[in-house]
Amino acid sequence: MTTPTGKTLLPFSELEALLARIFVRHGTSDDVAKVLAANCASAQRDGSDSHGVFRIPGYLSTLASGWVNGKAVPQVEDVAPGYVAVDAGNGFAQPALEAARPLLLEKVRHNGIALLAIRNSHHFAALWPDVEPFAQEGLVALAFVNSMACVVPHGGHKALFGTNPIAFAAPRAGANPLVFDLATSAIAHGDVQIAAREGHTLPEGYGVDRNGEPTRDPAAILDGGALLPFGGYKGSALSMMVELLAAALTGGNFSFDFDWSQHPGAKTPWTGELLIVIDPSKGTGSNFAQRTETLVGAMLDAGQTRQPGDRRYRQRAESVRIGIAIDTDELAKLRALAGEG
Repeated sequence: MTTPTGKTLLPFSELEALLARIFVRHGTSDDVAKVLAANCASAQRDGSDSHGVFRIPGYLSTLASGWVNGKAVPQVEDVAPGYVAVDAGNGFAQPALEAARPLLLEKVRHNGIALLAIRNSHHFAALWPDVEPFAQEGLVALAFVNSMACVVPHGGHKALFGTNPIAFAAPRAGANPLVFDLATSAIAHGDVQIAAREGHTLPEGYGVDRNGEPTRDPAAILDGGALLPFGGYKGSALSMMVELLAAALTGGNFSFDFDWSQHPGAKTPWTGELLIVIDPSKGTGSNFAQRTETLVGAMLDAGQTRQPGDRRYRQRAESVRIGIAIDTDELAKLRALAGEG
């Protein structure tokens, strides 16, 4: 169905299948394509435009460059009673997470807590899809990913950290989980790319140009400039923490640790990811999901009417009802990438 605004409405399953065909045609295995397609289609469905089909060209140019192994088979390692490690084999992080999920859940249910350390991996997607499924099973989940060096540490003069997002998900009683996914930079790198593409300026304090001078021009940030951390030294400290958890602890690369200069077209950071998953039923006191609901009620009473994840859930419901809106010209390009007329 085409809307008057030049968009085509697609069911989730149709977009997911189209993206999977694109990934396979451009060098991934069927298993990897399935995971990446579900992730990317979910972001588009939920209105996370900077991590939806917008990312497809970056995925494909990276695959074509030879920088990432689109057919990598993750190697899951049972390290300790509460510790799972995965060597992603220079592949994408989401298939590594999918491969480790059964063992991770087994350990969480038995021990009450477990962590998953993914190394030798590429993460090029939104982080909330990594944690939300755990909360839907009644668990609490935290995820940390570092990326390529594009953020100046507080008081510094050159890019060192990645955007280094943190995601958190917690179950609620009778409602969708509380979920947030935030970059420790002032803005996500994908949003800077979208602003540059659409010709928008950014607020003050988001980035610097190649000379280290403050700029609101997203193109100047992308052309040799860098982002700033949010909240000054506070965001910078959190970004440092993500480097230590996602890279130093997992065995992945730091954001400044890899060189992709010999792979023109490479876009995906080759770093690491750490997930911590907790089973709150092992704790004492009242039901955790109900306690979460008590807190949400208190936040509502205090005037916070929008809770973490609400916008995504509203957009998800709309997309399920009428379909996912894709620009018709963009959809034609996607179909061409899949080798279709």
